[in-house]
Amino acid sequence: MERKIEKLEENIVHQLHTAGAGYDILRHISLPDLLGKDASTILYTMGKNLARRLQYTQLEDVQAFFKQAGWGTLTQVKEKRRETIFELTGDALSRQLRLQVGTEYRFEAGFLAESFQTIKDIACECMDESKPKKQSVQFSVIYTK
Repeated sequence: MERKIEKLEENIVHQLHTAGAGYDILRHISLPDLLGKDASTILYTMGKNLARRLQYTQLEDVQAFFKQAGWGTLTQVKEKRRETIFELTGDALSRQLRLQVGTEYRFEAGFLAESFQTIKDIACECMDESKPKKQSVQFSVIYTK
């Protein structure tokens, strides 16, 4: 039986705001600990599911969401025929990388893959790579079809 995905209203997302270490502790320490060896796959799927509920149709909306969610500033770096590369930067991200808390960004990668799939109307997957020296994360969205 397929589960119906209920769309989130955008105004709800804009009204939610969290400051402090609580989010980072849950996201980068508690969730991976709870999910164990399957954390990468589950977090990626959770990110994709969230994007399906928000259904952004423009890259600018996805970039605004990244900032609103406190994930950082998402910048498109390069677009190739079968791939688009993004860079994520920001103060919170810099602290996480410097403290080595949260070295993988599979949730964000899943969100970006599904959002880009909606925008481009083509199957996509996304790889993430932490760049501690640049204090950034690189996302490579790959068109799979």
